[in-house]
Amino acid sequence: MTIEQQIITGIKEAFQTLFSHELSAGELVLQPTRKEFEGTFTFVVFPFAKVTKMAPEASGIKIGEFLKANTKVVDDYNVVKGFLNISVGKNAWLGVFDSLYQNPDFGQLPKNGQKVMVEYSSPNTNKPLHLGHLRNNFLGYSVSEILKANGYDVIKANLVNDRGIHICKSMVAYRHFGNGETPESSGLKGDHLAGKYYVIFDQQYKKQIQELTEKGQTEDQAKKNAPLILEAQEMLLKWEANDPEVIALWKTMNTWVYAGFDATYKKMGVDFDKFYYESDTYLLGKDIVDEGLAKEVFFKKTDGSVWVDLSAEGLDEKLVLRGDGTSVYITQDMGTCDLKYQDFKFDKSVYVVGNEQDYHFDVLFKIMRKLGRPYGNGLYHLSYGMVDLPTGKMKSREGTVVDADDLMQEMIDTAESHTKELGKIDGFNAEEAAALYETLGMGALKYFLLKVDPKKRMLFNPKESIEFQGNTGPFIQYSHARIAAILRKADQLGVDFSTNGYAGMDKLENAERELIVVLYDFEKKIKAAGEEFSPSLLAQYLFDLAKEYNRFYADLSIFNESDPKVQSFRIALSAMTAKTIKAGMKLLGINVPDRM
Repeated sequence: MTIEQQIITGIKEAFQTLFSHELSAGELVLQPTRKEFEGTFTFVVFPFAKVTKMAPEASGIKIGEFLKANTKVVDDYNVVKGFLNISVGKNAWLGVFDSLYQNPDFGQLPKNGQKVMVEYSSPNTNKPLHLGHLRNNFLGYSVSEILKANGYDVIKANLVNDRGIHICKSMVAYRHFGNGETPESSGLKGDHLAGKYYVIFDQQYKKQIQELTEKGQTEDQAKKNAPLILEAQEMLLKWEANDPEVIALWKTMNTWVYAGFDATYKKMGVDFDKFYYESDTYLLGKDIVDEGLAKEVFFKKTDGSVWVDLSAEGLDEKLVLRGDGTSVYITQDMGTCDLKYQDFKFDKSVYVVGNEQDYHFDVLFKIMRKLGRPYGNGLYHLSYGMVDLPTGKMKSREGTVVDADDLMQEMIDTAESHTKELGKIDGFNAEEAAALYETLGMGALKYFLLKVDPKKRMLFNPKESIEFQGNTGPFIQYSHARIAAILRKADQLGVDFSTNGYAGMDKLENAERELIVVLYDFEKKIKAAGEEFSPSLLAQYLFDLAKEYNRFYADLSIFNESDPKVQSFRIALSAMTAKTIKAGMKLLGINVPDRM
């Protein structure tokens, strides 16, 4: 039974004994005591005035006295107006620490028998991944790992956008201006090579528009009549007709791009269990349109187009099939929904996609629920805000995109110069130093992008992210390295910091107790981060834990402590903190060093 459960049981008994009233467990909620007050948990007495028939303060005092006399875990209390602040005894916290320290599965909640798919990344094969993709990939990977820790069976999926007019633009430009260039001959990663031709297409297209406007066409006419855009449109039709020459070029360029993506994903530290490709799914969904018409969920207009009326759900009418029988995005998304469910029979499906698609997913999910899909209520859009740099918004068509590969390398290089500046690599050989720079640079980048609530638009500041002080990845990583050094020294000195080493210890300093309280919250934070699909909750927790450990380290001596049991306990407490930091950072996709 957890400490909260013991206190709640005690409060129930207090109401039964003092007020002859039986409370249900659902009526009893404990909150963490606010920092400015003494106590661990707070019970709000106001709502029970009718039961106690006393003023809230008097009720709080009576319940507090009962808990102090009748429960093992409560050693004191105070009442502020109608708030009963309950202090858990130091011996109780020692017992809590023992249970955490001896639990091999700490940080992994029991299997819940549910399956969840998390779809993230979803790149276009006409350009490399950029800063926005970094937030997407880090979010998707971290949410997947957090859900695994919550006991879910998780499938990480990637729906690759490998067809369409934008892909044809890169292909048309390559056909005209490529001169047989390859990743090998150019020295460019394959995704960068495709991106180069996407930019060239845009540049040449703009020139053609200008030429046509100078000859008297309006800008709108010129945009439609420019030879390059007409060629791209014709190429798309040929691709859909399976033209051998077009398909061969498409496969060649996509092969280059996938090799480039693989290298980027490896550097990011993300992975996938299943890839879906729009070239396979773009025709899906037409049978669902027929089903929707039969069920009268959809309706047909006089031009033959098919629509869904979502006005009762607070939206409007939405097109699901054009009058000529061709699909729109929502058509194939409906089909892909069913395909993914057929493949994996998931209970939940999470789409990690930017907030510019909020309306689209709102429509999609409402349609699938109206169609009575068994997974309909498990669909969730993890909508995240755009990432800005101090230089402003990114535009890939103009070639001013903040490239993911470049930014990751820049972060690693910054970590190198910053670490050398601070002299934190004494005794490292070249290989160890390079590994440390990558660990710190990628840790700084991931933590900075994950510590912000996903829903918020954010400004990424590379310089701020790499600091060893403040709410940063390197600060938490440095805290882990500090503890690892303490554990190495304890091993060298032969200190026994197993439970045997501190058995019988009966005193606990405030700094020790506060650290145990934070450690005790780890699994609750994992649960909350999973329920809210928000790694930022876990990131904030790890920052708080690192801060609390550093306070403990500053307040109390470890190796100068004369009592061997106390020394052993403080090392055990340090070891438990390191284990928790490592496990928590792993859920964010971040490695922690043992030496710095």
